[in-house]
Amino acid sequence: MELYERDRELAALAAATAGAARGTGAGVALVGEAGAGKSALVEVACARATGLRVLRGGCDPLVTPRPLGPFRDLIAGLRPADLTDPAAACEVAYEALRTEPTVLVVEDAHWIDGASVEVLRFLVRRLEVLPCALVVTYRDDEIGAQHQLRPLLGDFAKLGGVTTLRLDPLTVDGVAMLLRGGPLDAAQVHPLTGGNPFFVAEVAKEPGRPLPATVRDAVLARTAGIAAEDLEVLQLAATAPDRLADRVLPTLGVDLPTLRRLHDTGLLLRDRQGLVFRHELARLAVESTIPAGGAARLHARLLAVLERLEPRDPAVLTHHAVSAADPARAARYAQDAAEEAARAGDHTDAVAFLGIAAASLHGAPPGERARVLTRLGYEQYMTSSLEEAIGSVTATFPLWHAAGDRAGLASAHESCALFEYYSARRQQAEYHAERAAAAAPSHAGGAQFIKGYLAYLRSDQDLAARHCADASRIAEAAGDTALALRTAVVEAAAALAHGATGARDRLLTLIEDAKAHGLDELASTGYSNLSYLDVEQRRLSDAERVLERSLAFTIARDIPICNHWQTAVRARLRFVGGRWDAATEDAADVLARDGMPLATLWPHLISALLPLRRDGAAGPPGAVGAAGAADVVTDHLDAAWAVAERLDEPLRRLPVLAALAERAWLTGSADPRLASAPAALAGALGSPATAWVAGDLAVWLCRLGVAAPVDAARVLAHVAEPHRLMLAGRHHDAAAWWRRAGAVYDEALALADAPGVDDQVQAIERLDLLGATAVADRLRLGLRRQGVAQLPQRPRAGTRANPAGLTNRQLDVAKLVARGLTNAEIAGKLFISVKTADHHVSAVLTKLGLTSRRAVMAQAEALKLS
Repeated sequence: MELYERDRELAALAAATAGAARGTGAGVALVGEAGAGKSALVEVACARATGLRVLRGGCDPLVTPRPLGPFRDLIAGLRPADLTDPAAACEVAYEALRTEPTVLVVEDAHWIDGASVEVLRFLVRRLEVLPCALVVTYRDDEIGAQHQLRPLLGDFAKLGGVTTLRLDPLTVDGVAMLLRGGPLDAAQVHPLTGGNPFFVAEVAKEPGRPLPATVRDAVLARTAGIAAEDLEVLQLAATAPDRLADRVLPTLGVDLPTLRRLHDTGLLLRDRQGLVFRHELARLAVESTIPAGGAARLHARLLAVLERLEPRDPAVLTHHAVSAADPARAARYAQDAAEEAARAGDHTDAVAFLGIAAASLHGAPPGERARVLTRLGYEQYMTSSLEEAIGSVTATFPLWHAAGDRAGLASAHESCALFEYYSARRQQAEYHAERAAAAAPSHAGGAQFIKGYLAYLRSDQDLAARHCADASRIAEAAGDTALALRTAVVEAAAALAHGATGARDRLLTLIEDAKAHGLDELASTGYSNLSYLDVEQRRLSDAERVLERSLAFTIARDIPICNHWQTAVRARLRFVGGRWDAATEDAADVLARDGMPLATLWPHLISALLPLRRDGAAGPPGAVGAAGAADVVTDHLDAAWAVAERLDEPLRRLPVLAALAERAWLTGSADPRLASAPAALAGALGSPATAWVAGDLAVWLCRLGVAAPVDAARVLAHVAEPHRLMLAGRHHDAAAWWRRAGAVYDEALALADAPGVDDQVQAIERLDLLGATAVADRLRLGLRRQGVAQLPQRPRAGTRANPAGLTNRQLDVAKLVARGLTNAEIAGKLFISVKTADHHVSAVLTKLGLTSRRAVMAQAEALKLS
């Protein structure tokens, strides 16, 4: 096969396959319109990749794609169970590619399913250590802003080792080379075809004919003269966008003579499982010959055949049922396909299938429609589409009424209560919780659970305990294991918030119980509460370990809603622990996503406070002006305040007030919202669950010289220990407490609050090390006004060690260095090359201001890396 004007692309593919042969993986993404020559280019590259195994598969243009479609035939080790477990599929694919140099081709990724995207992302991030050349082709004109291929394309852009190449149309000279030896004039053919290689080739096949008006005409010229029954077989094949499988041919009456005649048209090819069109444009051209109303009949014919064959593929059956205008079958098969997709951890496609099912159920009994919409709402919730989830479940209210199903109505209100709370709308959440309780008093276990959960989040332990006790009793009487476990998780989390002995171990046990019962979302919710409380109560090392497990779990089981929240918790963990660059990464990630507004509060605070601490109101040098930087800080604080106002909870409101107080202390700018801070503090005192947020706010109000409307003894009795030490004037003890916890900024401020000059100088040195330049400069100015002349000079940014500057990836590397792993071992753990590991280790040593790996190991505990 000859290719023209594709030398650059062939060279890139050759380099990738050569690297795979040497054991170093690389990726190439080929982008272009239909007919640009992507498949031809891949075919030539694969033929030239001698000594490498070639695995080549594609995605099909179904209404909604089937989970792991391109991998079902490519990876021989995949078992049926792996198709419903994305984590297992990732591991099987990795093992299959790890042992033998391979060219892995996934074509037409614009039709890809969500589970396949996750497998590809898993592989792309490990390409450095795989002997694999990964080739992905897609049409970018079919990739919208919300297309599920977008995350993979984002990885292509960010990660090294992946090259994206656009296949440009042929020039007039290129067209001339393709037409070489024929009578056609390239100057005439080029504008007709737009330089599209497939179009040019089709025109060139019949050079004796007049130039067709369209390429469709050129393709359909291949069907001239065939019998009507043969054309109908072609049309049947055109309605089967995956393939016309061998197993259906006998039932359709397609015999060998028919196959020979169809082969002579040059439009069809055979693959391992049946007949496929030589090109998608050829399929579309044949499909266009189907008369009006005829497509539904052809799809119905194929559907009837496929229903009699095992194993059934519900995604394919859904496609044909929808196209056959058979709503009953479409609804049934779409629900089956959604269940398969959800088991595969592909909740995005589950949403699409359930959307088809819901649209196909007009006229069905109201209870059936309500059940499908409820499932749709749950899957939308899992994918962080909360507004859509609320809309779907709200639409079931009149349906449950019409069906006379009070329990279904109560369950719908329970779901809405949860979705509204995660949308940072407590008032609406409480309304739905009350409606749930009133809808079905005899089935009120779920409503009592929701009420208990909302009370726990408001730090009302007594109310939470009463509602959870009611929910537990109802669950036990009904034998409802899921409700019993869900309630127990909230009870354990509430007990942990109040400092109960053994509550943390109890919560960990319940998380494992939830996993054992297949309640992935509940297990992840347990992790979310545990990690949040660990950070809130400054068990930073414990929080680090929990988040390592929990974030991996949300990815393995595809739970974006919990991943969003836990990434926000990790942002706060990094922020408190002085890992400020990593905190900035996570905060930006959370704020960039569409997801739960509840998760954005701390990322907004982090995005406001870090620029203040580092640069005051001026922002980074050369980035923005002082006014612009101040506006950014204000915008983030206002956004956090809006979330806190809607939630009306001490755990949300007090941190925002503390942040406003910190800005006022640092910049001298008053904020009228701080007038409410003393009363908010007084209202939060008395519950162990609010001891930490109350302590943070009390300390900042003390720095501002604002007195709380309660006596000091009451404040001291109800705030957390390090805050109590600071407010009591025991600054050294407070600094020691913060140092043991790993809260380096708080340690520095405890020293800054001490009256001694030496302590304040030491605080300046710690703040400089963190990069908290604005705070350090404020202390310098204060000491100079006191007449202190000998102060540490502000270090140059390019020369100072900066532990706060470690990125999340560098933190991963630093922890492995602290455990004594070699660079080769680190590379294996993180699926990166040894060279990349070398670069990361060098950067870690520089930022930590250390000269050797041994020094990292020796100081691991002090650096909170152990």
